[in-house]
This record gives sequence, C-alpha cells and structure tokens, in this order.
Amino acid sequence: MTQPYPGPYQGPGPYQGPFQQLPYQPVPPQFRPLRAVTIVSIVLMGLTVIAAVIQCVLLWRSYDEVKRLVYGLLSEQEIERGIDSIAGTGPFLNLVSYLLIGTAIAFLLWLWRARENVDFLFSPFAPQPTPQPAPPPQRLHRRSSGWVIGSWFCPIVQFWYPFQVVGDVVRASEPPTQPGVARSARIRALLSGWWGSWTGFWVILVGGGAVATVGFIVWIVRLVQISDTADAESPYVDIYNLQDFMVRVALGFDIGFTVATVLLAVAGIAMALLMLQVGGWQQVRLTPPPPRMQDYPQPPQYVPRPGFPTYGR
Repeated sequence: MTQPYPGPYQGPGPYQGPFQQLPYQPVPPQFRPLRAVTIVSIVLMGLTVIAAVIQCVLLWRSYDEVKRLVYGLLSEQEIERGIDSIAGTGPFLNLVSYLLIGTAIAFLLWLWRARENVDFLFSPFAPQPTPQPAPPPQRLHRRSSGWVIGSWFCPIVQFWYPFQVVGDVVRASEPPTQPGVARSARIRALLSGWWGSWTGFWVILVGGGAVATVGFIVWIVRLVQISDTADAESPYVDIYNLQDFMVRVALGFDIGFTVATVLLAVAGIAMALLMLQVGGWQQVRLTPPPPRMQDYPQPPQYVPRPGFPTYGR
C-alpha cells in the first residue's frame, strides 16, 4: 500500500513513493577471444595422444608375457614381478582417461565460447562489417545452445548432433571477405576426418572393451563347464582351446587399441587445425574495417586566358 507523501508533491502524476522501478536493461553479448582456450585444448590433445602411444607400446611389450601367463609358462617369481609391474604402471595407464576428461572439458569450453562469439558477430553490438559483406544465413545454428553440451552425452543423437553443432560454428565464422571458404574442400575434409576418426575411436574403444569383457566371461563359463564334465579320476583338464581363445582376445585388444590411438591422433590434428582456423576467422570478423579515404577533388589545371602572356609556358 502506498504511503502518503508527507510534504507537498509538485511532480506530474500521482506520487508512487521514494523508489522507482528502473527498466530492465539486458546484458549485451560480448566477444571473448579463443586464443587461450585453443592453446590449452591443443596441448591437452597432444598429451593425450602421446600417453595413448606410450600405452600402446606397453601393451605390445607385455603381449608375450600375457601369452605365457595364459599358457601357464610363468614361474612364481615371474608372476610376482608381473604383478608388481602392473601395479606400478597402473596409475600411468589411467593417465589416458584423465587426459581425455581434461581435453573434453577444454574443448567444450572452446565450443561454447565460439558459438557465443558467432551470436555476437551477427548481433547489432558487433562492429561494422567490411564493405560488401556476405549476407548472413537465415539460420545460424540448426540446434539450440543446450545441445552444445548435451549432444555429446545424449544417446543415439550423439552420432550426428555434435557434428552439426561444430559445422554450424565453422560455417558461421566464415569471414565476409572470403565468401564460400567454409564450404571449401579443405574445411569439409577436416570436418569429416575429425568426426569420422573421433566416432571410430569411441566405437573401437567401447566395442573392444565390451568384447574383451564378454570374452573373459565366456572363458570362465566354459572353464567351469569343462571342469564339471571332466573325468573325476583324472586331475587334469584339457583347456588348450580356451587358452588359445584368451590369447586371441588379448591380441585383438592390442590391435584395437592401436587402431584407436591412430584414429585419436587423426581426430586431434584435424580438430586443432579447425580450432585455429575458426579463431582466426572470428578475429577477422571482429576487426573493424579501416576508415575509407575520401575522394578529394583535384585542383583545377592552369589554362591561360586568351591574350594573356604565358612567359614561355
């Protein structure tokens, strides 16, 4: 309830009290450079690839010991040394997972900023474009801003939504001075190579881990079945076929992880080039054009009047 004003009020309209509600002013969008987050993302990508390569080397070096372990050819001392070696290298092997998580966080931060910069560049707050700019697309993004993060974790759509989100950011970052460069064969090859290798990496990694787990379970089940059906008078059980099966599983895991590491390296290189390209394009769009020089009129040329002495001119 409005309290009556104690003194004379001379203003127009009824008195509304000592406080007045100011109109809401939305916070204008801002442009944030991508250089720092791009460098962090590329460094983390490189470290992840290096760690994966080292892990591949360790897996192949231990393949012979795994075979001997499966066939029961290791002595007790060798088994103890192997367990100590695995316990010592375990934290290092997990380093790939930690680096993947850090790289994912840095990359998602870069993607979010790059999309916000695109929205800023096509807003009224952006600097004046260069002369004769390319007309902005009717739809900058095919997906809403929530899909920038959610598309990577939502089942089924994670196989094509992230590719669309990144592709829209690359396409909208195209500088107006180079129309059509975002649709060039080079950029399309980088986008396709990055997404194909990244998808293949996860398919092999998840699929290979699932196959190895299922193979181990099948090996245990078959071992139990053979033990139950074996001759009670014989203390030995023929598990030679099961041993071959486990060796093939170990070999397939090593091959699959090696292929996945190659795909991870290809995806990292392609995305690093795209990130550098998008950052450069957005910086070009942000830079205002130089002031246009005015065309000053030329001074009139001297034309002698008729009958006026020219003195040798």
